[in-house]
Order: sequence, then structure tokens, then C-alpha cells
Amino acid sequence: MSDTGARDKENGALTAAEYVLGVLDADARRAAERRIARDMVFAREVAFWEERLGGLADAVPELVAPADGWARIEAALGSAATTEEPHGMWQSLAFWRGLATATSALAVACLAALIYVGAISQPGAPLLARLDAEGGKPSFVAAINTNGGNLTIVPAALLGAEQKSMELWLIPPGDKPHSLGLIDPNRPVTIKVPKDLLREVSNEAVLAVSLEPLGGSPTGQPTGPVIANGKLASL
Repeated sequence: MSDTGARDKENGALTAAEYVLGVLDADARRAAERRIARDMVFAREVAFWEERLGGLADAVPELVAPADGWARIEAALGSAATTEEPHGMWQSLAFWRGLATATSALAVACLAALIYVGAISQPGAPLLARLDAEGGKPSFVAAINTNGGNLTIVPAALLGAEQKSMELWLIPPGDKPHSLGLIDPNRPVTIKVPKDLLREVSNEAVLAVSLEPLGGSPTGQPTGPVIANGKLASL
């Protein structure tokens, strides 16, 4: 496949994922709907992302909104309700249940992690982790493709660590932390997980980020505070 063809395929996959997430604007959404009707490859991409991302919402317990919720929102906005038929699974109530405690930045980070890690182009379901800081605030999203061994970690919040390095650790159940290398708090980083550690990657494993001296831990184990952590889960 030519470079142009590969880029077109990846752009189509990205648009399909954004359509399912419900983050396209109205014009782009309508264009995507027309493309679904005429482009079987694109329609399959949409179905692929609906199946893959649907489990995220299904895994979260249902929260019942107050009966007068919309009326209160409308009153606060000072305008009558103007509704448009929702499109995209993640514009449904299930989406808001699933991301009730998250931000739009977190949703973008999830999507970016899946794309960077190769979830579009490689077979096999990736594992995903949301690394939360103290208090439950999302700090990073990480995705790992267990077939290729690529792990991508994406910042979900603005972080600063002057004169410190951030180091990523894999902690298998009942085992000590294993360093996966240094990460950048301001941009996505992709790490190749060594084969011996890839065997330890599972739904029970934890990813953690610690603050270390510049250049990383001098001991091979975390020496500074753990600023974020989260358990891997199947997508």
C-alpha cells in the first residue's frame, strides 16, 4: 500500500472513531453518515469502533439523573430547549454515564492512545488504563497492544515537574514494579515493552507514574512519590 493509501485508511479510521465518540461537529457528522451509506469499508470501520468502544459504557454502573434535570439546565441557560436527534453511540445517555467523572480531554486522550498504539491497524483488543492522581483526577491514559508490545501513554491533564523526571512502571499482581522508561508530561510517548515484561501484562496489572531525579530512578525501583496509577482493563 502506498503512503497516501495508508494515510487515507488511517484518516478514515480516525473519522469513524470520532463519529462513534460523537465529537464531530454537525457538518462532519452528516458527511460521515453519507459516507457510511456509500462506503462499505468506512461502514465497517464505524461498526468496529461501535463494538470496541461500547464496552466502556456498558462497564459503568447506571446513574439515574434527576427527573427535572433538563428543565433546570434550560432555566440556567435562560432559553427554551432546542433539540437535535443525537447521533453516535457516545452521544447517547450511555456515553455520559460512562464518562460522568471524566473530561473531554480524557476522551481525546483515550482515542489518541488507541490510535498511537496501533489499535486501528493491528489485530487483537488492546488493554487500556486510566491513571488517576490522588483524589481521582485523570492524569494519563495508556493503551497497550499485547500483540505488538507497543504501549502509548497520553497526558489527560496539564502536568508540571520541574527538575524531575516522570517514570512509568508496570506492576504485575504480587510482583515488584518494573520500569518501562521515562515519559513526557506534555505529549504522547510510545514505549516498546520488552518481551519478558509483555508476559506480565494482564487485566490485573497496574501502571504507575512516579517522580524521579532527572534521568530516572537510580535504583531500578520507584524512589519518589507515585503521582498517578491505574489498573489495565480489556477494551
